[in-house]
Amino acid sequence: MNHFRSVLLRSSNFRLPRESHARVSSVALVQNVLQRSYSRYSPQYIEPVYRIEDLEKIKESGEFKERQFTPVKAALTNQTSSVFYDPLVTKFTNYIMKTGQRTLARDLINKTFENIKHTQLKKKQEAETQEEKDAIETNPVVVFHKAVQNCKPILQLTPVKRGGIRYQVPVPLTEKRSFFIAMRWLVEAGKDKYRDVRFSEQLARELLEAYKNEGRVVKKKQDLHKQCEANRAYAHYRWS
Repeated sequence: MNHFRSVLLRSSNFRLPRESHARVSSVALVQNVLQRSYSRYSPQYIEPVYRIEDLEKIKESGEFKERQFTPVKAALTNQTSSVFYDPLVTKFTNYIMKTGQRTLARDLINKTFENIKHTQLKKKQEAETQEEKDAIETNPVVVFHKAVQNCKPILQLTPVKRGGIRYQVPVPLTEKRSFFIAMRWLVEAGKDKYRDVRFSEQLARELLEAYKNEGRVVKKKQDLHKQCEANRAYAHYRWS
């Protein structure tokens, strides 16, 4: 630790007040270095609140007055209060994106949502009764959210080696991992198409089928759950 302290004091990127050179402890020195190296903000800065819903909750809880004169960190480039911003759609766009071509990924998402909108509006026009028309969802964002929710697995198989034998052990998934697998399956299903079919058209079909709890992605989730059910006898190997 003394060697680490002497190296830091000799570094040109690190400066301490003159009166603190003799009294500073090793722990405080390391914390100061980490703070200067990994953050441009001091500890009194708080995270920004950019969602309108979160701002309303802060106002209702009475925390708004306490935050009025507290310094706030700058918001990230992807953090916006726009009504058109959807974090799940943005994350799905990042999964589609390749080699940093974000504009192309956004265009593909927009075309996919347009295809969903046209398909649902056509069904609504062909519906005979008012009840059938009301049951058809025409908002593509709502369709996307429900489709991803229907494709989310809750279990997966992980290999665990015991006694020289590798067992496939079912383990529960976290919420973040479950969303990731569902959206990855949807992207793979959109790419699995004929050459004369566009990616946006195939992805729109897969989302509409998943919205109705049907299609290849939903079947893939059900097959995974069946495999986990078949291997439930090895579940105790998670803790052994």
